[in-house]
Amino acid sequence: MGKRIRVQRRGRGTSVFRASTHKRVAPVQYPPMSANHQEGVINGQVKSILHDPGRGSPMVAVKLETGKTYYSVVPEGVYEGQPTQIGDEAAVEIGNVLPLGKIPEGTMVCNIELSPGDGGKMARSSGAFATVVGHTPEGTIVKLPSKRTKFINDFCRATIGVISGAGRTEKPFLKAGTKFHLMKAKGHLYPRTSARAMIAACHPFGSGRKGGRKVTTVSRNAPPGRKVGLIAARSAGSRTKRRRV
Repeated sequence: MGKRIRVQRRGRGTSVFRASTHKRVAPVQYPPMSANHQEGVINGQVKSILHDPGRGSPMVAVKLETGKTYYSVVPEGVYEGQPTQIGDEAAVEIGNVLPLGKIPEGTMVCNIELSPGDGGKMARSSGAFATVVGHTPEGTIVKLPSKRTKFINDFCRATIGVISGAGRTEKPFLKAGTKFHLMKAKGHLYPRTSARAMIAACHPFGSGRKGGRKVTTVSRNAPPGRKVGLIAARSAGSRTKRRRV
């Protein structure tokens, strides 16, 4: 009888697979939006720049004149004590938060809301930014980090600037322990053994025999010990379009 495979053990939620979320500072999101889409401007000040475990970019705590404090990712050039603004009439300067409908074309923005008031969902990783391409009656056209364009509601907020921490992935880890602690903070299992390298008792794909490999597509209704690989895949081939001859 074989052992429980990795996906089965991970689903049990033990401490081996659980992220250390108690060490995290706070969720990154804008303050709640008022019913009138936060007309005017609210002044604030950058109180501190923090490190959040498992996050690729630094974190900033901004205290508003209303007394509330919210946490956001840090654009390049922001410093402690810097005055910031949030609202429709805020200046188009690095670190300020404006609705996309009020941001000029060609401006680089980050931490963009996907729907008004959701707190920010896109362009949040280290070194990421999006570009405001144009304004239309359907919404604002934004060029995302993936180079694709998307229509977004004019009332969705975004931060002016580029997320700090660019070039983070260019430096090698050098030691396995450094990579281990990063994956531990993210709640990922490391190191990961290839299923092909296991014995047949430990994984459905495992075996030392180099003959015909087992098909990696599996039914949606497969039992937990077999439900690995390409689950309910429509096709197992290349994602490129096949040319018809």
